[in-house]
Amino acid sequence: MTVITDPVKIEALLSRGVVAVNVRKDLEKKLLSGKKLRIKFGIDPTGSALHLGHSVPLRKLAEFQRLGHHIILLFGTFTGKIGDPTGKDTLRVPLTDADIQKNMETYLLQAGKILDIENIEIVKNGDWLEKLNFADVLQLAGSFTASQMMQRDMFKKRIEQKKDINLVEFFYPLMQGYDSVPIKADVEIGGTDQLFNLMAGRKIQEHFGMPAQNIITVPILEGLDGHEKMSKSLQNYIGILDSYSDIFGKIMSIPDELMEKYFLLLTQKSVEEIAEILTIHPRDAKITLAKIITAELHSQDLADKAEEEFKALFAGTGKNKNAIPDDITEKTIDAGNFDILNIAIQTGLFSTNSEARRKVEEGAFKIDGNKYTNIKEEFQLIAKEEYVMQFGKRHFIKICVK
Repeated sequence: MTVITDPVKIEALLSRGVVAVNVRKDLEKKLLSGKKLRIKFGIDPTGSALHLGHSVPLRKLAEFQRLGHHIILLFGTFTGKIGDPTGKDTLRVPLTDADIQKNMETYLLQAGKILDIENIEIVKNGDWLEKLNFADVLQLAGSFTASQMMQRDMFKKRIEQKKDINLVEFFYPLMQGYDSVPIKADVEIGGTDQLFNLMAGRKIQEHFGMPAQNIITVPILEGLDGHEKMSKSLQNYIGILDSYSDIFGKIMSIPDELMEKYFLLLTQKSVEEIAEILTIHPRDAKITLAKIITAELHSQDLADKAEEEFKALFAGTGKNKNAIPDDITEKTIDAGNFDILNIAIQTGLFSTNSEARRKVEEGAFKIDGNKYTNIKEEFQLIAKEEYVMQFGKRHFIKICVK
């Protein structure tokens, strides 16, 4: 593919959804030259699921890809066993080779929804880090001082809290930075929380006599609560592998003030188009956003279907006000007399028993559309019957009784 040097597209690449570029003038000159740049993005496969927050740097990679540049997706098969201390105040539990391989396969499936996965280079840092001898490691360690390492906020925090810092963790930014040497990266992309590690790549490339890579940092995406970073642990995330109805419904629940940021970071709509969309009613603007993202991660047909189901459920404008999503999860449980709290817990809709108790008492739990608020009230589950359990507006599960 020919490299595109359109100044307008390059300006959008370096400014839209970007916190900072290091060094901007240098990178802009390279992009205008028509040289095919090597763009690095590293992932430690420490989990099995990505969410829309993870997709922000992937989308920036896709922009580079559309301009004809070479994308390198690096999997931390070695660093993933150690764990990046970024944002952590405790040590991370190392992963096994089997864990890492399984997570890699799942990540590629999800990244393929954003990137042209057939036309990228996939590498593993275990291929070179595992081959370094002790002399090589000492040479690498010589590129940094202990005082430079202690500039990391999470290390300062641990010392203040009198928590341990494993010396191995000092090597994480060294290893991530060294990855840019065999890759010969021209550009590395990452979130703002990765800035120290990204800058380490520049320093280490120079240490080994190479030109320093440019760095692009992208914003951290807030989750459904509108305040905290999108995170599985905070339960405020939209998963890339979520069902079409969940993706649509969750996007419809984001605070109005997040819509502009979501449009900018998660769609290809122009700034002018976004400004125009945001002039309409917030609900209609959110529907537009939800359909774009649902169509990308699933299909246009399912995005249209999700809109109809949403309107039927919550807006009363669909064909059936009592409709439920077609793709809800099914679960089989035993017949018998149970109190409502027991049934709510068995559905698996709630993360903890205390959450189930609280939500039932708040009136957020329904069986076949009927609300139950008394946790001690008995309900008979009859064999061979099916029940639709609902928590809140978007969470459903079909219970099959045996």
